[in-house]
Amino acid sequence: MKFTILSTASALAISAAVAHAENFNRIASFPVVSNMAEGEDTSRETSSEIIAATADGNTLVYTDSPLGVIGMIDLSDAAAPKPLGNVDVGGEPTSVGIIGSTAFVGVNTSESYTEPSGLLKTFDVASGEEIAACDLGGQPDSVAVAKDGSLVAVAIENERNEDLNDGVIPQMPAGHLVLLDVVDGAVDCDGMRNVDLTGLAEVAPTDPEPEFVSINDLGETVVTLQENNHLAVVSRDGEVLSHFSAGAVDLEGIDATDDRGSLIFDESQTGRKREPDAVKWIDDSHFATANEGDYEGGSRGWTIFNKDGTVVYDSGTSFEHAVVQVGHYPDKRSDAKGVEPESVDFAVFGDTPYVFVGAERASVVGVYDVTDPANPVLEQILSSGIGPEGFVALPDRNLLVSANEVDLIEDGGARSHVMVYEYQDAPATYPHLTSAGMDELTGWGAISGMAAGEDGMIYAVNDSFYGYQPTIFTIDTTQTPAAITGAMTVTRGGRVAQKLDIEGIALDGEGGYWLASEGRTDRVIPHALYHVDADGAIDAEIGLPAELMAVEKRFGFEGVALIGDTLWMAVQREWGDDPANHVKLVAYNTESGEWGAVRYEKAEPETGWVGLSEITVFGDHAYIVERDNQIGAAAVTKKIYRIPLAELSPAPLGGDLPVVSKELVRDLLPDLVSTGGYVLDKVEGLAIMSDGTAWVSTDNDGVDDHSGETMLFQFSVSE
Repeated sequence: MKFTILSTASALAISAAVAHAENFNRIASFPVVSNMAEGEDTSRETSSEIIAATADGNTLVYTDSPLGVIGMIDLSDAAAPKPLGNVDVGGEPTSVGIIGSTAFVGVNTSESYTEPSGLLKTFDVASGEEIAACDLGGQPDSVAVAKDGSLVAVAIENERNEDLNDGVIPQMPAGHLVLLDVVDGAVDCDGMRNVDLTGLAEVAPTDPEPEFVSINDLGETVVTLQENNHLAVVSRDGEVLSHFSAGAVDLEGIDATDDRGSLIFDESQTGRKREPDAVKWIDDSHFATANEGDYEGGSRGWTIFNKDGTVVYDSGTSFEHAVVQVGHYPDKRSDAKGVEPESVDFAVFGDTPYVFVGAERASVVGVYDVTDPANPVLEQILSSGIGPEGFVALPDRNLLVSANEVDLIEDGGARSHVMVYEYQDAPATYPHLTSAGMDELTGWGAISGMAAGEDGMIYAVNDSFYGYQPTIFTIDTTQTPAAITGAMTVTRGGRVAQKLDIEGIALDGEGGYWLASEGRTDRVIPHALYHVDADGAIDAEIGLPAELMAVEKRFGFEGVALIGDTLWMAVQREWGDDPANHVKLVAYNTESGEWGAVRYEKAEPETGWVGLSEITVFGDHAYIVERDNQIGAAAVTKKIYRIPLAELSPAPLGGDLPVVSKELVRDLLPDLVSTGGYVLDKVEGLAIMSDGTAWVSTDNDGVDDHSGETMLFQFSVSE
């Protein structure tokens, strides 16, 4: 079966809908490395993947494949989760389900792809004691438990070797489904039922690879055969009640190329197989799938099926388009599967039934009202940790929990986190910035510098991540969330300007702009200043003088401000002639062409480095953003200082430079955790309005090894 997507206009309308007074807001983030015991090597990779909760909702249990453990979290105080430690499971945990306070964990013990093996292990959550183990006869993937606690279903994937024959299936042995009764809380290993799923799918029928399972109130198990692009519904006794192809979709208005360094949604794909990963029953007749793709497909969306195989709803590109509008589109995944929906859950909060869709590559959770399964309404997009993999909904406590698998310890990035959201009678706290009101689908990200305009307007630029789409954005901060109302491409000679790394913007007072390019000589991107007219065309380019080029290093201009006829640029880190922990504030007189500088003393880093990332002017002071390059609990320096303008008297380059004084204006660490997340590393933008309202923004690195979250928040300053 094939389904055509919703129109772009419909997608835009859906993405802007906020019909409910109640909203899910993040209240806590738990780094799973916290569960490692004292003395353990915390530089090891950890990962929260599939997650479940005890019946009282006070304890979370998640699988951690890299460590070979299940981790436990005390959620009795939802706003302050506490570590309960890890339990070794003797293999690779793949999934977990909980009945009461008993955890049923799928454990992969395979020696090879051709000799798969695994166990269903039972643990007492309170003590961590292993109670029982069932030999599953193959490699388990997903585990599901029935609501009434009477049945456990396990998808035995016996996954393919993607390095063998380019990953083409069939690859034996075939996978199957396992059903086990639970009696008085104990699983009946002897009564295990193996359900043969061969011969069902059109794709590699001899090699079904079950991926995910869910059990409805009738005791029926729905199972996805992801690589086979197929689904089956199985009775409690093991009878295949129905099975059908997951079908395909035609996609219009997507970015299917990752080599353009830009967000252009003008491509299409036809007959794109859904290849669903996660599946969850909505009621006894309908279930939802997240169509990640893993073999030949991936339709960038999610679907509601009737259990007879009828497609009730398909999101088409509407979900991905909504993700684009909140700045979470992962451009480097354009040629693969885009935002890659992988996880899905369902629960009723209050009187409203919700489907939660996790986009692995965009690191967001889509919240859909499915009161009418044929017409779901996208109510919210929540920012998650990197790579949402599993959910547990706790309606009795008004909580939603996501497990986010990606751990970037090797790259110095964010750790794997479990995130907690509360269903509140309150406005949504995310997103902070959206392009949903634009006439055309407008992508954005990597906001690197800002400047204040009039009537609540801010002008912002993106950095070299979007090397083929340098853009000046107009942002209306009088709306909530703040709205991108304009996106003007920077051009040179009538074409999109190349070789820019824009890190600062200032208004010239005559309708044009000054842009500061940080520069990277290793990528042939020059350190430079550019003047841009009101239409975005570069009409002047000013390179650095010899005195600066003689000592330049990679980390150049971060921010630019115009004071009278003089442009002031903050240099991010020390150049060749700077003393330790001192950087230059460089001046360029736009009338005389003279250069000069002063020095600024920055904090000595505790770890990593500390540098400057923005400069702006308000009243009698220049305001500086000073930050380290650390993230999460390691972050120390995220601060705004100010300097008296009277001290900004540039001295000639090449000689002694005066050191300006600085006064702390605001420590931004409390602001950066105000929405329940971890501290983001790149505070990049600062704009101060004429009334003293200061706006601060973060750079989301183009959603590359980053959650994609962009914060844009305000506070007041006064002279």
